[in-house]
Amino acid sequence: MTHGPCGGVGVDGGCEAAPGPCVFLGRPTVRWAGDDVHPPAPEAPLLALMRQRPVVVADLPAAPLSRESLVRGADVLAGSVDAVLLGDSGGARVQFPPAYRAALVQARGVPAWAGLTCRDRNRVALEGELAALADTGAAAVHCVTGDHTSLGDRPDARPVFDLDSTELAARAATAGLLVSVAEAPAGPPVAQRPERLAEKVRAGAQVCVVNHCGGPDAVADFVAAAVAAGADVPFVVCVAVALDPASAAELRRFPGLVLPAGYLASIESARDPHRAGVSAAVALAEACLSVPGVRGVDLSAVAPPGRELSTADALATIGKALS
Repeated sequence: MTHGPCGGVGVDGGCEAAPGPCVFLGRPTVRWAGDDVHPPAPEAPLLALMRQRPVVVADLPAAPLSRESLVRGADVLAGSVDAVLLGDSGGARVQFPPAYRAALVQARGVPAWAGLTCRDRNRVALEGELAALADTGAAAVHCVTGDHTSLGDRPDARPVFDLDSTELAARAATAGLLVSVAEAPAGPPVAQRPERLAEKVRAGAQVCVVNHCGGPDAVADFVAAAVAAGADVPFVVCVAVALDPASAAELRRFPGLVLPAGYLASIESARDPHRAGVSAAVALAEACLSVPGVRGVDLSAVAPPGRELSTADALATIGKALS
């Protein structure tokens, strides 16, 4: 990785994939050495929509390697959200390639925000995915470095990391795609996170997805600092959706997860955790959407095996409540 630190730095500064502190701690922010990338006109429809009103994006729960599960989940979410985020996390089971998933979802009339990581593919494979996403007409691509393979469900797979998220963002913008990147405001070094985002924007990022960082006050502090650093882009805030103890446990696997105090515990202890989870997500989303600069939320949920459709239905309910 050239442009660190990633989103997996622990609150104590430790590396998620190896013993010891993150090697980027204590160093100056790594600057983007390439040319500033200015995405071509016309403006992407999803970005234009963000400028008109806040958007609601949702993760798309789907069984592994199941075309039917992807299609059925997309049908459940159609009309309830503005786009679905097709994640590519290391904790996910093996999935179809990003461009193929995007094509399946968009064929159902749902804009696809495709996640693309550097964990499993070298630059040639990544550039092929970007070309396919552009040809498919994907609504956006979310460029992340990706969690190490030792943390996911396939520790037998070798990590690649030929590029990092900043370098991938530049290639995605050059391909003519709407480009989002992630930032982890609660991950050390906290003070450098706004500067790091500004460098990603120089490389071509047009939207920032704000990882779980505690709540609206923490989001407001980060957005203000990022804009002051030069990252004047729309911000989409991740909102955790837990519907039962099993889905709460899945969320806790996220590296660097920081939620409002008692958020998951109150859902797990509720008489009806499903209803409590939906209500909590709506309330947190509305609070985050009130922050200046925030132009959307991403309803972030991990469905336990066999509960993909019921999770998609809950996300649709939340999306309708926020519309």
